[in-house]
Amino acid sequence: MSKESLVASLRTVPDYPKKGILFWDVTTLFKDPAAFKEVEDILYEEFKDKGITKVAGVESRGFVMGAALASRLGAGFVLVRKPGKLPAETVRMDYDLEYGHDTIEMHTDAIVPGDVVLVHDDLLATGGTASAAVRLVKSFNPKQVYASFIIYLKDFGSIARFPDDVPVTTVLELEGA
Repeated sequence: MSKESLVASLRTVPDYPKKGILFWDVTTLFKDPAAFKEVEDILYEEFKDKGITKVAGVESRGFVMGAALASRLGAGFVLVRKPGKLPAETVRMDYDLEYGHDTIEMHTDAIVPGDVVLVHDDLLATGGTASAAVRLVKSFNPKQVYASFIIYLKDFGSIARFPDDVPVTTVLELEGA
């Protein structure tokens, strides 16, 4: 399957979640078995030899591919969630967005210092949530952190928000916001 076919499997929703934003919806890619498998294969090939021990999926679309990828890599899967959604003791990271302030949390026992962690989410645009997830994971002092995304909206230039020691992998690089 070509990158063009993967892009064609996406849906765009104008003015969501607010006016002026073009939302790139990966749920249509997820429901297409060939597209879903292709993205999983691309990410697996990228990370199969990196020694990943945990995949941290960012709420909520990052759970889908993140869990599939963790299973295929033989790694554990941990959740990065909005406040109050995890049942045990958590650690949190507050961060600013272009339109406000938010917080994400993980269980305090989610990651141990020897882990090699892949932080996964569906889309990288401004990078607020994703870079906060990376900082949260790094607070556990893992051996290495990687980040992956299905879509990167390169007009925002948000890869620059990530520390130099966190390699970032994207499947599709797209223009536009």
